[in-house]
Amino acid sequence: MSNRGRDYTDKHRDVFISAARAFGRASRKRLLCADMNRIDTRPLAIFLMGPTASGKTALAVHLAERFALDLISVDSALVYRGMDIGTAKPDAATLEKFPHRLIDIRDPHENYSAGEFRDDALREMQAITATNRVPLLVGGTSLYFRALQRGLSDLPDADPQLREDLSREGERLGWPAMHARLATLDPLAATRIKPMDAQRIQRALEVITLTGRLLSELQTGITQRFPYRVLKLALMPADRAELHARIAERFDLMLEQGLLAEVQKLHARGDLHAAMPALRAVGYRQGWQHLENVFGVEEFRDRGIFATRQLAKRQITWLRSELDVRWIEPLRAGWLALAQGAVRDFLAMPTVATSA
Repeated sequence: MSNRGRDYTDKHRDVFISAARAFGRASRKRLLCADMNRIDTRPLAIFLMGPTASGKTALAVHLAERFALDLISVDSALVYRGMDIGTAKPDAATLEKFPHRLIDIRDPHENYSAGEFRDDALREMQAITATNRVPLLVGGTSLYFRALQRGLSDLPDADPQLREDLSREGERLGWPAMHARLATLDPLAATRIKPMDAQRIQRALEVITLTGRLLSELQTGITQRFPYRVLKLALMPADRAELHARIAERFDLMLEQGLLAEVQKLHARGDLHAAMPALRAVGYRQGWQHLENVFGVEEFRDRGIFATRQLAKRQITWLRSELDVRWIEPLRAGWLALAQGAVRDFLAMPTVATSA
């Protein structure tokens, strides 16, 4: 090849290499921009879940001591004032040092719905985020967690008088009979609700009466994206026998602390009855029945422990259906460090706190 031809080839080769390098830089820039666009800028939140008696409150307090976290209760019984012992509500000293939002916000004669919880929880989360801290939501009420993250259907507000009438009718006829009525009106909803689930039966019949439409038709849910990035931690004891032992031990401790006296005080008020949501809570329902001479004190204890075990079983079943959960075995060596590490890594993720 002549020198002239070689110079021509070298020249075009240099042009090609320069063009390739420029193309590469542009491609990398486009990819970087695309990656930046994919960064999730939602503020952070932590869900701490688990069955009853698994140690959620103790872990929440432990984490709040070490990280910039503020606590929100996710518990349908802790919302009620005067129901402290049977709900395992954190004591006054703990609440003074580590306040839990959404505790003691209702009187036991008042209703409190999952929709109200969602509105309240989102408001509290936004207030926490505005202070550059991270909300940690701790509790065992699966319906509240589900309503918060996935939304609720556009259902009518509760009608106090209608709800009272249905409650008394359910007490008189029995909730299986009310469930049978629901099955004739809304078979699909009835298949999703157990015959003794008084609260959900009552709500389904209430919706039908108020709207003339079926609950199953209205339960379409909310499709908006949840405005927080969530780390889900779940305390899950692998040894069911150990969990049952802890449940029995805790219930006996509640009895020693005065659970029955607490129920007696509620019973003596005169404006409460067994069908109210507050008094369907485990321990209170059985205590109320004991005070009305349905069974003796020993059976009260046994029924209370059994009902708590059943609650834990339902909570575990729900947790196993949840996605993206970080499971933590609270009886396993090193579990506390594992929980701390998960939170530390999560909080280190890039975020823009003002994008809620």
